[in-house]
Amino acid sequence: MVDVIQEIDAGQVAVRLAAVRERIAAACARAGRDPDTVDVLLATKYVAADQTAKLAEAGIRLAGENRAQSLVEKVGQPGAEALRWEFIGHLQSRKVPEILPLVSRIHSVSSDSVLQRLERHADLARPELDVLIEVNVSGEDAKSGIAPAELAGVLERCPVPVAGLMTMPPHAEDPEDSRRWFAALRELAGEHGLGVLSMGTTQDFEVAVEEGATVVRLGSALVR
Repeated sequence: MVDVIQEIDAGQVAVRLAAVRERIAAACARAGRDPDTVDVLLATKYVAADQTAKLAEAGIRLAGENRAQSLVEKVGQPGAEALRWEFIGHLQSRKVPEILPLVSRIHSVSSDSVLQRLERHADLARPELDVLIEVNVSGEDAKSGIAPAELAGVLERCPVPVAGLMTMPPHAEDPEDSRRWFAALRELAGEHGLGVLSMGTTQDFEVAVEEGATVVRLGSALVR
């Protein structure tokens, strides 16, 4: 179970956000990248719905929710319109109609059933909607995502624009153990001309940035 934070201190979140951006800038310097090419997404599953407005007050601009029900609740909160909302959790096909009117991006497209629902309910989507294909680059049985070899076919069948790829590497105590999986996703995206790479969480986002992440998905690094 996730421990939901019931009271957010916007000032503390702003301080943590600044610290995260400094770490991203350092990682970009090591990799010869522009830090402005990396977006920070706050995973809002850690935040109570009625605290949503404080996120924008703290300088958060990109919010990602894991559950459709929670997304609906949080997008409906006062101040939520100041945030760009994206869906980052495992997506059940039956939930596609619920989230389409609310999000600008879906990070976790990985099944034909979701592709079919995206096509069937295209009229519900926001005009700017694009998606990321979730790829299981490690081949771990417990992980969601398509196999790398399936990507070309999924790109052909996807009825909405595909901006890039997303992955979750196997759990590792040492962030360096995730580097090869982040590099593999970057190489796969390059082969298919895709520019967005959603990879890296609190424990390993600096390595992800060094390997090309353009979106890092953070929770406890920002709110705890």
